[in-house]
Amino acid sequence: MEMGGEGKVVCVTGASGYIASWLVKFLLQRGYTVRATVRSLDDPKKTEHLLALDGAKERLSLFEANLTEEGSFASAVNGCECVFHTASPVLLSVSEPQTQLLDPAVKGTLNVLKSAAKVPSLKSVVLTSSMAAVMFPVKPLELGDVIDETWFSDPETCEQKKLWYALSKTLAENAAVKFCKENGLELVVINPGYVIGPILQPTLNLTSEGIMGMIETGKEVFPDGIYRLVDVRDVANAHILAFENPEANGRYCTVGVVIRSSEIMKILNTHYPALGRFERYKDGKCVEPAPYSVSRVRAESLGINFTPVDISIKDTVESLKEKNFLSF
Repeated sequence: MEMGGEGKVVCVTGASGYIASWLVKFLLQRGYTVRATVRSLDDPKKTEHLLALDGAKERLSLFEANLTEEGSFASAVNGCECVFHTASPVLLSVSEPQTQLLDPAVKGTLNVLKSAAKVPSLKSVVLTSSMAAVMFPVKPLELGDVIDETWFSDPETCEQKKLWYALSKTLAENAAVKFCKENGLELVVINPGYVIGPILQPTLNLTSEGIMGMIETGKEVFPDGIYRLVDVRDVANAHILAFENPEANGRYCTVGVVIRSSEIMKILNTHYPALGRFERYKDGKCVEPAPYSVSRVRAESLGINFTPVDISIKDTVESLKEKNFLSF
C-alpha cells in the first residue's frame, strides 16, 4: 500500500475488534496518525496486538471509551479529520436484545457522532454497518435476486423475525444517516457480509469461531447453509478507500462471494485433504450455485479488489492454526 496518510489524524472506535485491528494496521502502514478507542486500557487482550503493529510507537494512541457512556469518545475524536466507527456488539443470540445489542449499537453510534460533530477539523465519518442492514426488506428474497445498495432491511420485519443483530445494525445505520445529514457530516457506510480471513487479535471473534466450528464439526453457522463471505483485509481496505476517495458516498455492499457451505467444504478438502472430513464434497456434484448474489459494482468502483475466496479460506485456517485455535 502506498502512503496516503502522512500528517492526517483519524480515529478508530472499537479498535481491538476483528475488522478494526486490520484497519488500524493498514492506516499505520499508510502513514496515518491513529487515535484508537478500546473498552479497557487495562486489558492486554485489547491492546497488546495493536501496540505491536508497525508504526504504533510513533503514531498510535489508545483511548478508553464505552459506547453506553455519553461523551466518552470526546477526547479520542478531538483533532481528527475522520472517525471510523466500527464499535458495535456482534452477538447472534441474546437474552436481552435492548441492553445487549440495540442500545450500544444505536445510542453508541449517536454518542460517537455527537462528539464528532463538535470537532471543527472533523468532516467525515465512515460507519461499519453490515449486510444485515440490507438483507431483510419487507419483500422476501426470491431466487436469482441481485442484492445491492438500494435494499434496506425493514426494522419491523427484523423485529417480527427476532433478528436482533440485523435490527441493531439497521437502526444504527438509519440513526447515523439522519444525524450526519442534520449536522453536516459526510457519511460513508460499509456493509460487509460474513467476514473471514486471518485474525490479528488474540481472542476468537464470532465469525472466526463460526468458521472454526465448521472445520471441526461441519456445524453450520446459518441454518440455510448460505454465506455472504468477504475477506477482513478487503473490508478494512474499503473503509480507507471510503475516506480517501473523494467520490465515495452513501453505502457500499462489501461481499466477495455468496456461496453454499458445501462449496466451502470443497475448498477446505482441496487445501486440507488430511482433515479427511470433507471428502464427500471433493467432486463437487452436490454443489448448487447460491440462490442469490450481492452486487460488487459499487464496491469495485470504490477501488476494492476482492480477494479470491479460496485464498481467504486458506488464510483463515492458517491463522487459526498459528494462534493454536485449530490443530490438525
